[in-house]
Amino acid sequence: MNKAETIPKFVSINIAILSVSDSRTIKEDRSGDLLVNRLTKAGHDLADREILTDDAALIRTKFTQWINDPKIDVIISTGGTGVTGRDVTPEALEAVAEKNIPGFGELFRWISYKKIGPSTIQSRACAGVAKGTYLFILPGSPGACKDAWDEILVHQLDNRFKPCNFVELMPRLQENRPEGHENRTDIE
Repeated sequence: MNKAETIPKFVSINIAILSVSDSRTIKEDRSGDLLVNRLTKAGHDLADREILTDDAALIRTKFTQWINDPKIDVIISTGGTGVTGRDVTPEALEAVAEKNIPGFGELFRWISYKKIGPSTIQSRACAGVAKGTYLFILPGSPGACKDAWDEILVHQLDNRFKPCNFVELMPRLQENRPEGHENRTDIE
């Protein structure tokens, strides 16, 4: 970096956490706790947190509510990404996403492969964007959430990460949209 370049000031973003489980309560939600601890340690704000059962309509409704909340920049969900009949979180994302981010799932499975081998093929981790809000869909295990946060999200949700990151794109996510939430203007 030459002397004329300056490191931008860190931008804290508002992140909502959704845990999807038929068996856990918020008190037993180790994956949600891990994500909350990591996002706050990184300097971000927890905008909201909920736990819902594996019901596509409920998940879609919650995603839509948070997408329409101008105070929420990012949604991270954990759980419901497998291949069983009850695993419906990727379908809920598909119903609301305007654009998919296929590289997220590809990178997550590559990272996961190094730890759990070919079992990673059972994960349908994915990501997308809707009305200027990022959505990241993670498996329900604490290990998977740790890998996704520590190796992808902590960097991509930090406006100082170079050569590029998701935060610096926030002001432009709604270009060519006639209406939607307000664009973030505090991001350099």
